[in-house]
Amino acid sequence: MRKLVIIAAAAENNALGKDNELVWHLPDDFKRFKSLTSGHKIIMGRKTLESFPKPLPNRTHIAITRDEDYTPKFPCTIVHSLAEAIALVKEDETAFIIGGGEIYKQSMDRATDIELTRVHGTFDADAFFPEIDEELWELVKEEYHPKDDKHKYDFSYLSYKRK
Repeated sequence: MRKLVIIAAAAENNALGKDNELVWHLPDDFKRFKSLTSGHKIIMGRKTLESFPKPLPNRTHIAITRDEDYTPKFPCTIVHSLAEAIALVKEDETAFIIGGGEIYKQSMDRATDIELTRVHGTFDADAFFPEIDEELWELVKEEYHPKDDKHKYDFSYLSYKRK
């Protein structure tokens, strides 16, 4: 069965980032993101793609843009809708939807799972994660990570499955 996993880090006010950058630095969250997404397709919007200095290793990049003439700064698959991106994921594959805010919003009714890092704090942002409807999603795992010398903020890993 095809798995479409939304993966994100969002603050308590659902802030994702500002000016196409994250507003926190959480090394353990980066490690978790790498571990979960390695070897899989990652689906993202154009702005998320442009936030990367180079392709993420060992992942197939699929970027969505409305711009028919868009040329990415490194080789990747360009599509023009979320449906087109999902069509590239085979029935037995897992793909990760990695942002940004608009792509997450479009994905909420198509995803099978959500891997959310909830950053405990509120932040000024211009991109936001959509609300998770508890009627549709079940929290199946939660793991708290206190702030420490490498992590300025407390955060929790939250794993959801569609009900």
